Amino acid sequence: MKIAIAGTGYVGLVTAVCMAEKGHHVACVDINEGIIKILNSGKSPIYEKDLEALMLKNKDRIVYTTDYKKAYKDAEVIFIGVGTPEKKDGSANLSYVYAVVDQIAETVENDCIVVVKSTVPIGTNDKVEKRLNENKKNNVKIDVVSNPEFLAQGTAVEDTLHASRIVIGSDNKHAEEVMLKVYENFDAPILTTNRRSAEMIKYASNDFLALKISYINEIANLCEEIGANIDDVAKGMGYDPRIGNRFLKAGIGYGGSCFPKDTKALHWLSNFHDHELKTVKAAIEVNEQQKLRLIKKSRKYYDSFEGLTVAVLGLTFKPGTDDLREAPSLVNIPIFLEDGAKVKAWDPVGIPNFKKLYPTEIQYCNTIDETITGADICFVFTEWDEIKNYDTSKFQKFMQKAFILDGRNCIRNDKGNCIIERIGGI
Repeated sequence: MKIAIAGTGYVGLVTAVCMAEKGHHVACVDINEGIIKILNSGKSPIYEKDLEALMLKNKDRIVYTTDYKKAYKDAEVIFIGVGTPEKKDGSANLSYVYAVVDQIAETVENDCIVVVKSTVPIGTNDKVEKRLNENKKNNVKIDVVSNPEFLAQGTAVEDTLHASRIVIGSDNKHAEEVMLKVYENFDAPILTTNRRSAEMIKYASNDFLALKISYINEIANLCEEIGANIDDVAKGMGYDPRIGNRFLKAGIGYGGSCFPKDTKALHWLSNFHDHELKTVKAAIEVNEQQKLRLIKKSRKYYDSFEGLTVAVLGLTFKPGTDDLREAPSLVNIPIFLEDGAKVKAWDPVGIPNFKKLYPTEIQYCNTIDETITGADICFVFTEWDEIKNYDTSKFQKFMQKAFILDGRNCIRNDKGNCIIERIGGI
């Protein structure tokens, strides 16, 4: 089929490449000429496993362009995969979605399906359809479908090609049949429902996972007080198939582009409808507090970071991505700097993005050895394999004092040669 996709971020670009992999002809649209130039050079503007390889493999079926008029005018299906960042009040900013909607209304010359893949508040698809029909320039039929994404950064390609489920929210049979054709070569269970249910499935899923993370973090914090070990507790819980073992890894909180904004957006929406989701509100509050957990632990050793050399291992919010959004490093490093610490940082892929925020204030290092050399204390914010497999004897060898604050419970201290503070027990 002839498909156009608005957006070249995690959702838009990954969707475009995976649609091409399944045999569709895709035009990937972005208003940023710089990004399109990067894509046309065969490079990806985001760090994502397998993405560039699939871009190369399917280069004859993908066009990257800023010319939305040409891309949309005769497309059979147009996916909207642009960002919906949070506003200051926690609600979703839909300006990018509506900008694309207006471009589509101005441009399309044939009947088509507009698919909202961006995460949007419940009822947005109805508003999109109304706006399209009120503003379309040509006498065409435009159906709107909700088709939320369930990808995770770091595994986005795999999550799209081998999805846990495909949700199609449509209010008419024709649109549903077209979408089933779009996904006929995808090996995944498909749920067809109405648009509002599809929109809610996305929020309910993400917020449930955020709840699970905040819950295990609260249990971990209590384990520290009562002498229990959170790793064993989580393992014991995970054997129960009703609970499962995923998202039971204690740490210093969730981050990224989805969980923080989606919990806040659903909480805002529930308040707007005078039906506050107290569990979601609690998950948000717990997560914000959890990001400072290591700072509190560090006070056992130092009242202030003034004059200290602080080593930071991991800048991104999770391994496998260069995304910094809502990363614990963004909360903690400013505190180190404000206190007067010298900060040395290492991350295998996140440094270029972090340099945009702190170009000169931090010493960026090429290796873990270099980062911890001369440090008085070390903070672990991301569980990269290089950190998990690091020889702990080197902490004692290279650091002034081998104090490690492990925010991801990923460092083993089998030799007992370091003082390691973990989340939720010894």
